[in-house]
Amino acid sequence: MALLDTNTQLSFFVGGFGEGLDHPECIACGLDNLAFAGGEAGQIYRIEMTTGEFEEIGNTGGFVGGLAQDGNRNVYACSNGAVWRITPGGACSVYSNGTPGNPIATPNYPVFDQAGNLFVSDSGGWKDDSGRLFRIRPGGEAEVWEESLCQFPNGLAISPDGQYLYVAVSLNSPRVSRVALEADGTSGTVETVVDLPETVPDGLTFDTEGNLYISCYRPDRIYRFSPEGELVVLADDFEGTYMAAPTNVAFCGDNREVFLSANLGRWHITRYDIEATGAALNYPKIP
Repeated sequence: MALLDTNTQLSFFVGGFGEGLDHPECIACGLDNLAFAGGEAGQIYRIEMTTGEFEEIGNTGGFVGGLAQDGNRNVYACSNGAVWRITPGGACSVYSNGTPGNPIATPNYPVFDQAGNLFVSDSGGWKDDSGRLFRIRPGGEAEVWEESLCQFPNGLAISPDGQYLYVAVSLNSPRVSRVALEADGTSGTVETVVDLPETVPDGLTFDTEGNLYISCYRPDRIYRFSPEGELVVLADDFEGTYMAAPTNVAFCGDNREVFLSANLGRWHITRYDIEATGAALNYPKIP
């Protein structure tokens, strides 16, 4: 698909949220009016949505890429060569590090489907096209699920109808692609959704209207891509202050009415007033 027009920019309030975090790359919507973020040194932060106050509830011992939560309120973190599970009490253990023949090299982002399968992007090496997607079945059994999106696969999002896994492909041919989710759990057709040249797309999330939000590590920018194929710049910060490498994005809060972005280049989460509601997420109960 050709690059679409990006000349329109939306205007809205931008403010700080969760000041004092350690270069957070990820932000994730949790249950109970909570959000979760990860730190550069392995910190797992729990953020109270009303006040923006946070606490460290666990530590994986290495840089945290992306996060997800299950229905038992465990947090799953891509970090330190594995996918970790952090209990509500803060106990950390390895949920999966791939398979003996195919270990996960660079775990980056996790997302659950309704059945409890956890899809994980393994970004591979920088610019060496060694990335792939894993599927981790409920309980931790892993398999390599898709290998064609090898150019540093990054943020993931399941479409609101549950039919596709959307993938931010960060390098060499930056774009957003999608993989059909077949009924038997296998990967189906892979297709490009939108090309994003001269960017490094990183994070993805949907709203209830089917709009896809794409955050970029470079430049400091967030796009909105409509179901009709219109791509607009939602936010752009050439100074890199309010937004600084906005890697992950999420709609948080009990009603998913608060749009947030992480800032790998700074120490806070950015909050936006865009008058949209996030699409429902999956919180399966994992044995």
